[in-house]
Amino acid sequence: MAFLSARIARARVSASAVAAQRTRELRAAGVDIIGLAQGEPDFNTPDHVIEAAHRAMRAGQTHYTPVDGTPELKAAIVDKFRRENGLACKAENISAGAGGKQVLYNALMATLDPGDEVVIPAPSWVAYADITHFAEGTPVWVATRPEDGFKLRPEELERALTPRTKWLILNSPSNPSGAVYSAEELRALAAVLERHRQVWTIADDIYEHVLYDGRSFTTLAVVAPQLAARTLTVNGVSKTFAMTGWRLGYAAGPVELIRAMARLQAQSSLNPSSVSQAAAVAALNGPMQIVRQRCAEFEARRNAVVPRLAAIPGLACDLPHGAFYIYVSCAGWLGKRTPQGRKLENDADVTAYLLEAGVAVPNGAGYGLSPYFRVSFAASLPTLEEACRRIGDAAHRLA
Repeated sequence: MAFLSARIARARVSASAVAAQRTRELRAAGVDIIGLAQGEPDFNTPDHVIEAAHRAMRAGQTHYTPVDGTPELKAAIVDKFRRENGLACKAENISAGAGGKQVLYNALMATLDPGDEVVIPAPSWVAYADITHFAEGTPVWVATRPEDGFKLRPEELERALTPRTKWLILNSPSNPSGAVYSAEELRALAAVLERHRQVWTIADDIYEHVLYDGRSFTTLAVVAPQLAARTLTVNGVSKTFAMTGWRLGYAAGPVELIRAMARLQAQSSLNPSSVSQAAAVAALNGPMQIVRQRCAEFEARRNAVVPRLAAIPGLACDLPHGAFYIYVSCAGWLGKRTPQGRKLENDADVTAYLLEAGVAVPNGAGYGLSPYFRVSFAASLPTLEEACRRIGDAAHRLA
């Protein structure tokens, strides 16, 4: 359409969003579909958080707030970073937006000029590259390997950096692979970054409380304090507290960057929802027992589902160490034919075939590494078991 700008072509729809929307459409048409595409907990927001939102509304907290967060919210975020992460910051270092995605969008839009490069380990969340494109930057995918736990190695980072590199984005625990970086691994990457002073880092810690096998969490600005002045630590309440619909994300970073992000937000969305901010204060300051209980449920699902998927002919996967996704290699299906005679050429063909089998999952190409597909185990165990059965049946029907 000639009326639309060239910019809109850079605003792409993610593979997970496409799969989730197709699930809704098929269900509306009466088709039996199991949707394992969307990245959100299947639990409800904790009661004490909902009650705090209700109290805030009754108290009249339904008006504009400061652009990037109320003083109460910023204080709660400062306390959270100090208490849980050992990260010292002040209110002036904090920015809150309508979800972690808006915080990332603000940061990249405020800093990227045409041609600036953003290094992204592959596989990674689709939005990193998409927002970079939208901001006229250049995403530089760096493929990781399953034998390395899908984690970026220092020598690979060194090779990827150029004078045009402006950001490295690290997500731990990772969507879609479940990779978790240890303190030692982060220090090794920090040693490379110290030699490239033009490179800043976004540490996306949104899944920090979804960890398995007794693993502990750490973040780059704490492990490598010498890099704190060029690190933006991003987080939110969506995954930890099952608050995806409340749209509340936040970040800690250098004052100049935080102010630039606020200026950008002031000309786009203004403040995040006043009610969501009040709810987030209750979540951040409240008890964590329910978070630990839900993480244990995720771990039980992981332990049940991974062996089932790995046993299906042509598929391969390992136990993720965090988040609630399994990144499944479908290389063993490529070149085979469906019962209708269609040849599976790539992972997009595989996910289209699985959709016909009654399971909706996003393909790996959008995450930067093929041939894979992502399975979310943020669903009930019976639902996951039925999905595995359907995927297994689909495998046996391939020729």
